[in-house]
Amino acid sequence: MSPVRKLERFTLPLTVGATRIEVSGLHRGGTGTPLVFLHGFGSTKEDYADVIQHERLAVRPVLAYDAPGCGSSTCTDLAAVSIPFLVSVAEQVLNARQIDRFHLVGHSMGGLTALLLADSDPGRIASFTNIEGNVAPEDCFLSRQILTHSYDDPDEFLARFTERLGNSHFYGGALYASSLPHKVRAAAVRAIFESMVDLSDHGKLLDRFLRLPALKMFMYGKQNNTLSYLPALAEGGVELAEIEHCAHFPMYSNPPHMWARIADLVSRADVGS
Repeated sequence: MSPVRKLERFTLPLTVGATRIEVSGLHRGGTGTPLVFLHGFGSTKEDYADVIQHERLAVRPVLAYDAPGCGSSTCTDLAAVSIPFLVSVAEQVLNARQIDRFHLVGHSMGGLTALLLADSDPGRIASFTNIEGNVAPEDCFLSRQILTHSYDDPDEFLARFTERLGNSHFYGGALYASSLPHKVRAAAVRAIFESMVDLSDHGKLLDRFLRLPALKMFMYGKQNNTLSYLPALAEGGVELAEIEHCAHFPMYSNPPHMWARIADLVSRADVGS
């Protein structure tokens, strides 16, 4: 089959509880086990659009979409957008796109959503690339700011949060911060961040990640190689992928290395399946 060098846009109306959503997504048909991408907080599906540039992933079906509260997806109740809510959205999107088993890639908030999604039905997961998704309390260096730097006004919180990120010394921080106010709705931030903190502190995420049977990789930037749980992941059989010239955002700081490691894991998972 010839590679498809284009992702098609789609919209999908959904309801989670009493909340109406219209999901904005990208997809591509193809052969083999699909690739499903979940973006991080304040990012969008376009973080992964360059999948079409990579020969080793060229014939695979692809799905990426904007989480409610981010990008072009809409939501009638932004205060409802917690991580469990995003897991429910992911389940509905997968069912609507008729995707059963898939390779899963998630970054940050999307990595945490992906972990809970995988934990709920591990047999569906062909491989899991977790790009600095939360697995421990120390991963809340961004989301815990909803408690440590709290403002009653959500717009004020987002503005101050963006300012702090833009002045950070980490790779990709200024680039990420420059687009953050345009990619996330301020009213969605509190529920997302509070649920990320709660799950990281009390959800036994590291144990849940380690017990997943799929071939799995934890990707992190070299500036973050002091994460305390990295030895436990390696001892538990998780492949570690340290990305050079990078902190929390490999898709901005070192995309060639990111894509090469994803493609390698996916290829080996297919051979072993």
